Order: sequence, then structure tokens, then C-alpha cells
Amino acid sequence: MFSKTRVTEPGPRTQAAPEQTEPPRSLDQNYDIPASAPAAAPRPRTAPSVLSSDLTVKGNIQTQGDIQIEGNVEGDIRAHQLTVGDSATIRGEIVAEEIVVNGRVIGRVRGLKVRLSATARVEGDIIHKTIAIESGAHFEGSVQRQEDPLANGVTPKLAPPAARPAKANAENE
Repeated sequence: MFSKTRVTEPGPRTQAAPEQTEPPRSLDQNYDIPASAPAAAPRPRTAPSVLSSDLTVKGNIQTQGDIQIEGNVEGDIRAHQLTVGDSATIRGEIVAEEIVVNGRVIGRVRGLKVRLSATARVEGDIIHKTIAIESGAHFEGSVQRQEDPLANGVTPKLAPPAARPAKANAENE
């Protein structure tokens, strides 16, 4: 339908191209969305931000994009997609739509899709919509499925039963 030369070569075209609603996209090419684009148009995928293995961050990290952590982070991380590399250690809560853990996480993990690889080491609770844990992954904590694990942080805790102790006290008298 379209050839790469027709899309990328500058200059006039010899034949009028049919009107398109969206430009053709290839996996290795990013496009800027014009200001006149409708609000529902998906944003172009960019390469993830990478924190290298020799980097230590003390503080929270927040991005609308993707991030890959190879170093150490002492703080909470919120992203669209988060990859914790083999050499990474995160001490804090991580929240993302997609989370892949290859390294170490000490803290709560909240994501729509959570995957613990065979090299993962997680010490903390996991709140997810879907989860995959590979053989060999190390995990200490609880796992809880929720329809919307990204909803503003607080997971509902059950209140201690108030009626039961009162009833027990009444029976003992």
C-alpha cells in the first residue's frame, strides 16, 4: 500500500495519495502529534527513560512515559510502564500500568499487569489486575487482585470486628 520512499522522501509527489486519517507508522519511527489532533489520539511510543546501574536516586520519580531502572532508587515510582532491571534495587512503592521486575523491590507493587521474572526479588505486597510469576522468583508478602489497582493508593483494609469482642465480654460476665 505505501512504500518507505513515498513516505519519507521530500518533494512533490507524482500521484495524488488517497486521504488518510492517520499517517502510516513503523516500529522504528516516532511521529509528533499536531496540536489540531483530537484529544483521544494515542500518544506516540517513545524509548523508555533509563536510569543506569551506576546511578542512585533518593526521592520520588513520576512520569507519564516508560522507565527502566538499572540502578538504585530510594523513593516511590509512578510510570506508565516500569521495568526493574537485574541489577536494580528499589526501596519504595512502585505504581504503573505494566510492571516487569527482574531485580529487587522492597515495598508495595501496584499495577494492572505485573510480571516477576525468575531473577526477581520482591519484599512487599502486590496489588494487581493480572500477575505472572516465573519459576525461581522470590516473593515475600501478600498478593491481592483488584479491578483497579492504580486507584489512589490506599487498599481497603478490613476493620477489626467490634461486635465480636463485645459479645465475648458479655458472655464472660
